[in-house]
Amino acid sequence: MDVLPEIYKRFLQSGKVSIDSRKIEKGAVFFALKGENVDGNRFVHQALEAGAACAVSDDPAIEAHTDIYKVNDSLQCLQNLAIWHRKQLQTQVIGITGSNGKTTTKELIARVLEQKFRITATQGNLNNHIGVPLSVLQIKADTEIAIIEMGANHQGEIAALSRIAMPHFGLITNIGKAHLEGFGGLQGVINAKSELYAYIDDHEGMLFVNTANPLLETLSANIKRFTYGEQQQADVYGELVAADPYLAFVWEFENKQSMVQTKLVGNYNFENLLAAAAVGSYFGVDKTAIDKSLANYQPTNNRSQIIDSKHNKILMDAYNANPVSMQAAIRNFDQICGQRSMLILADMLELGSESDYEHAEILKLLIDLEFKKVILVGPLFGKLYAGNDWQHFNHVDEAVAYFKKEQARGYDILVKGSRGMQLEKLLPLL
Repeated sequence: MDVLPEIYKRFLQSGKVSIDSRKIEKGAVFFALKGENVDGNRFVHQALEAGAACAVSDDPAIEAHTDIYKVNDSLQCLQNLAIWHRKQLQTQVIGITGSNGKTTTKELIARVLEQKFRITATQGNLNNHIGVPLSVLQIKADTEIAIIEMGANHQGEIAALSRIAMPHFGLITNIGKAHLEGFGGLQGVINAKSELYAYIDDHEGMLFVNTANPLLETLSANIKRFTYGEQQQADVYGELVAADPYLAFVWEFENKQSMVQTKLVGNYNFENLLAAAAVGSYFGVDKTAIDKSLANYQPTNNRSQIIDSKHNKILMDAYNANPVSMQAAIRNFDQICGQRSMLILADMLELGSESDYEHAEILKLLIDLEFKKVILVGPLFGKLYAGNDWQHFNHVDEAVAYFKKEQARGYDILVKGSRGMQLEKLLPLL
């Protein structure tokens, strides 16, 4: 018997789902998922006791009853429930992916569109095979526009997530060297990210495309699109005018031009700001409201944050890192840092066979830019580190011990590395 219709009825009663028995909201449908370290099936009864309306389990040892639905695969059931829900909605969906900047772009677009529409957007970075169905299930019947972020670390994943989110609009921020290990090289990344373009094309949707990016320009050439970029012929034209350290830019749509002073740092964020201006313009958000939204946006969660501590000025950009974002962050820091500068850089993960080459390229860039005070964290940098005047630690905890002894005072500091390297542990000492 197909239990999905019954589960959907239970879901509609509260509009809530949960995959964590410790954070059950009353009336939620609990999905028992198997993780690397924890099997949610062990907590089915705990979830029900905590207030879940019902639970979905794929453990043969658990008996089905009125509040426990037995399925072959709990994750597949969660995804199927999201697809079922998505098909009931009239909501317009914007799908966003890319190697860098997708979360910031999603947040900026949400700030702009909420000035005119009832919206929902992916919370945090719930952008994978679990996060996307959870995000889709958060969409309410009266939601006018949903912004769904889609991440991937192997080919076919964006295509699968698109079949769940069913976007009408697609935006790829950029395509670069991220998750090379899972994709099998840069061409694999290109193939995977462009799966969103393929879905939009197949379903007669529309793309938002940065015409300043030759690869995206080429990949989208035969698909309906609304463009933005530094070319005058773009539908929304923009130009970066300052980055010292906060970005200011001018942009123009339908012969109306304005300048926006933002609270974002990093010239690499300019294209994310312009993307949000373009999406807002397409959907008819008032230009003044767009300007205000972009000017007021403040980054969080260790993404391009300027932190003025008691002792230093810190550019905290340690949510994630790949070769493209690492190089961009270093070059940007070189332009805005003062005389006393320090870089704390950690390994870039999931680069596969390209790892040694890409880490060596970062070291070469640091030498070319003549940085004197560099702290490297992680074994990948360690195996290539030449042992000059810089410091190296295999683990962030060793760096913590170092900064407890060697107090940093009066520096401009860039902190950049992959999320798994946990560089945020250093912040209290800086």
